[in-house]
Amino acid sequence: MKIVAVTACPSGVAHTYMSAEALERSAKARGIEIKVETQGSIGIENKLSMEDIKDADVVILTKDIGLKETERFEGKTIVRLGVSEIVKKSDQIIQKIEAHINSKQ
Repeated sequence: MKIVAVTACPSGVAHTYMSAEALERSAKARGIEIKVETQGSIGIENKLSMEDIKDADVVILTKDIGLKETERFEGKTIVRLGVSEIVKKSDQIIQKIEAHINSKQ
């Protein structure tokens, strides 16, 4: 299973990176491959490649602020969440996504 995500927050600082770290930690704890792009105050970092996106089972996008280049994810299963929710509940989020993907296989 592979997940890609894009995180961003209105200030472009703390929650952008805190939510990215929370997703990475929770996914890795469950043995799930994840790559997280951040769109913070210094621009796009760790940009997802088209291959990353193509291979992903699910895309997680934050919804607190408009994200750049979201057309890349057209046709993918997308989960939209707030950055605070990700920071506080990343374990439950990853668990629910994993259960959803496994139920479709």
